[in-house]
Amino acid sequence: MKRIYTSLIEDYLQYFPCVVLIGSRQCGKTTLLNNLKGDWKKYDLERQSDYEIIAGNIDLFLKNNTEKVAIDEGQRLPALFPALRVAIDDNREKRGRYLITGSSSPELLRSVSESLAGRSATIEMAPLSLEEISQEFKSPFFEILKSRKVGIEDFQELKPSKEIRQISRYWLEGGYPEPWIINDVKFNRLWMEQFEKTYIERDVSRLFPGLNLDKYRLFVRMLSNLSGSIINYSEVSRALGVSAPTVQDYIGIAEGTFLWRHLPSYEKKALKRIVRHPKGYLRDTGLLHHLLRIRTQEDLLSHPRMGYSWEGLVIEEILRGLNARGISCDYFYYRTGAGAEIDLILEGDFGLLPIEIKYHASVSRHDLRSMEEFIRERGLSIGIVINNNERVERLTENILGIPFSAL
Repeated sequence: MKRIYTSLIEDYLQYFPCVVLIGSRQCGKTTLLNNLKGDWKKYDLERQSDYEIIAGNIDLFLKNNTEKVAIDEGQRLPALFPALRVAIDDNREKRGRYLITGSSSPELLRSVSESLAGRSATIEMAPLSLEEISQEFKSPFFEILKSRKVGIEDFQELKPSKEIRQISRYWLEGGYPEPWIINDVKFNRLWMEQFEKTYIERDVSRLFPGLNLDKYRLFVRMLSNLSGSIINYSEVSRALGVSAPTVQDYIGIAEGTFLWRHLPSYEKKALKRIVRHPKGYLRDTGLLHHLLRIRTQEDLLSHPRMGYSWEGLVIEEILRGLNARGISCDYFYYRTGAGAEIDLILEGDFGLLPIEIKYHASVSRHDLRSMEEFIRERGLSIGIVINNNERVERLTENILGIPFSAL
């Protein structure tokens, strides 16, 4: 499948000496690397022979390989990054020289920020989005957000472009590429089991050698029941039998290894008491449903966590689409002490955009009260409700309903 990140990588390589591609394990980074245009030399640090070639004398390797060098799983060799800084500075004007990938490593991001600041661009890659599944990449929704400050009229001509059957399968199975390629129910289940096991026993144990893996394994299972909820560290610590700071560390590990999407509270210009606890989602609904033992669409639609799962799917699709196009923005959720809540707040060059997410096609006036209040207090021109209607519909003067299939 063609990946939407290809254009962004090619664009960044024209401006920076080095591009760093990060993301969860098994999201397709290596495949994307192997499909690069041009005559790139490729090295995989998970392969012992390649590791020895580079690690034996990093400076010499970089002197002999000065351009179009792609190195996979860069987090396996932290000493690579200060050496890259020296190699880049020897010919600072030359662009598009190195492409580094890395997964499941907060240390990798630290190495990039400390050694390659100003010398590299970082792209965060995710598993397949729905638009990559459907191979439809010209989304007017994201082009609107990319081009200008937005008003309600900008979105009114959007039209659904994805099939409901495809959306339902994607929601249930998630976006990791290999299960989609094999397309077998039994393989999907086995793959998820092995992914969970390998993530904890190889990736996490390697990155955090002193971690209590049994506790962290229980914590990952617990996250499936916390996905979409506001996180109270004290309650989680009591249930898990660890301290609240340990729970915060666990959340940091899950976020840093691209398992968990952290949503901070939006507190700017608050006229009411705001809930400040963070919120979050397991980033892939297929993994979420595996951990919840949801096997079929019928299981999903009758499950008490169904609504939270749908919210996570929509939020992740929006954030993946923005990120893959290089559209920079901050994201939050909003909730007051009185219970008024908005699922997603985006803040970028396009302005401040509140987004509410509903699974059903119809939206009642009561469902819009929190957004109407948020828009009025901040003098905004638009709020969006993502639903499953068949068409774009103006719900109030300033609120527009957009079908998920039109993203």
